[in-house]
Amino acid sequence: MAEDIEAGRARWQARYDAARKRDADFTTLSGQQVDPVYGPRKGTETPGFERIGWPGEFPFTRGLYPTGYRGRTWTIRQFAGFGNAVQTNERYKMILASGGGGLSVAFDMPTLMGRDSDDPQALGEVGHCGVAVDSVADMEVLFDGIPLGDITTSMTISGPAVPMFCMYLVAAERQGVDTGTLNGTLQTDIFKEYIAQKEWLYPPEPHLRLIGDLMEYCAENVPAFKPLSVSGYHIREAGATAAQELAFTLADGFGYVELGLSRGLDVDRFAPGLSFFFDAHIDFFEEIAKFRAARRIWARWMRDRYGATSEKAQWLRFHTQTAGVSLTAQQPYNNVVRTAVEALSAIMGGTNSLHTNALDETLALPTEQSAEIALRTQQVLMEETGVVNVADPLGGSYYVEALTDQIEAEAERIFERILHMGGGDSGAAEHPIGPMTSGILAGIDNGWFSSEIAESAFQYQQALEKGEKRIVGVNCHTGTVSGELEILRVGHEVEREQKRALARRRADRDPAVTGSALAALTAAVRDPAERNLIPLIMDAVRAEATLGEICGAMGEEFGTYTEDPRF
Repeated sequence: MAEDIEAGRARWQARYDAARKRDADFTTLSGQQVDPVYGPRKGTETPGFERIGWPGEFPFTRGLYPTGYRGRTWTIRQFAGFGNAVQTNERYKMILASGGGGLSVAFDMPTLMGRDSDDPQALGEVGHCGVAVDSVADMEVLFDGIPLGDITTSMTISGPAVPMFCMYLVAAERQGVDTGTLNGTLQTDIFKEYIAQKEWLYPPEPHLRLIGDLMEYCAENVPAFKPLSVSGYHIREAGATAAQELAFTLADGFGYVELGLSRGLDVDRFAPGLSFFFDAHIDFFEEIAKFRAARRIWARWMRDRYGATSEKAQWLRFHTQTAGVSLTAQQPYNNVVRTAVEALSAIMGGTNSLHTNALDETLALPTEQSAEIALRTQQVLMEETGVVNVADPLGGSYYVEALTDQIEAEAERIFERILHMGGGDSGAAEHPIGPMTSGILAGIDNGWFSSEIAESAFQYQQALEKGEKRIVGVNCHTGTVSGELEILRVGHEVEREQKRALARRRADRDPAVTGSALAALTAAVRDPAERNLIPLIMDAVRAEATLGEICGAMGEEFGTYTEDPRF
């Protein structure tokens, strides 16, 4: 065992020496030198160390890279969007000028539901929880003056993700960018919509068809772009525990791996295009353990179950957002502290990119001042605290390793339950895509995921009301001298102007060209043997079809989905 540890140390040292490091001061505040990684003392027997290992080696418990953040720090990717594209474009330029490393687009509710801003069901919602995007013209304004070939962009949208991605590609074309070089992430995770967030357009099968088309298209044409960001964030925000967030999210990820394999894609080629999106909640050590367990589980399943042979195909790369549900309207300045603690847990867990919530987000969209404080929170952690100096600084901690093992074991039990629901050991027919997909669809259909999350949320709420769990300013330490915050308000004029702009664009386009493109898309949707739908959607986008029109054209065949009420 000691010999194996020393062999691993030697491998790590060779890879670290060969890797590129940042030109930075890696000493403590007092000037003390620190090593890039720490492990067992030489000659020491450490049972179970193969589950911990060294940074950059399977099972990647301690991170994907031998250098940790000495090689590259996490990407500061602030999630933003409100009002119209002009207003959000101004906020993006502020974020980039202030040191943000990438953009993350928040869309308003009509856009998230594939509806245009003049749809009757969009009334009163335009621009309120994100930016309104009705057509490629809005996408062009959204990124005006921001070279899409030079930045990475994340788009948090699932139901209409594919049409929105096509608008992004066409906007890049119109900037003169080679779309094959684009880099970023599209969420596209429809499983978590049925499980937690409830923003779907069609039944599961049509969505899986679109996602499969997207995976194929990106692998062939936009290789650096990640077509799927499997999201645990919304599952956790709905009330799941840390282990449930981890297990449900990774199970969804395994389902998408099965989808790629069912399309005949090479797992070593498409798996690196899958990324993850986790919540960083307030229990500091539990969150760190969750992130470490996630990498280990994913690597093992990808290698042993799905046949991935390359390291990149076994890597779990993830973005983290601090927990919106942990923010309180009472004593909102406390939220700055909560966000800093949560961000630090994500960093100690090895996140690849990070969004920090603003102190006023429980009340409204962030003001410029609160958005700047959220951004500066990351920069203080990065520049002042020394947490970037050592890879996985808590690795080997008795507590952290025990928590990591415990969360991993609980996740594995949940995987077994999901597989069983899909007929894994009961003799029932599995879904043709694969056994995990079969279990996920069964759990969606019978309400199992929703009921599990609801039960966890109920238990936590009971603990709060009994005072067993405490939230400062809510059920303890409630006295305060703080006054009310000034909050950002999106006026009704935003909706009126968006509708006027949409009407002008419809009037200015060639209706015959638009109608022909939409008819061709509908015809292709009706033929299950039809080629990939992405080029046809892009044709509709180029013809200035709106998001609602494109989603509606596909919906004529795909139909709608209504969730059976269960609790």
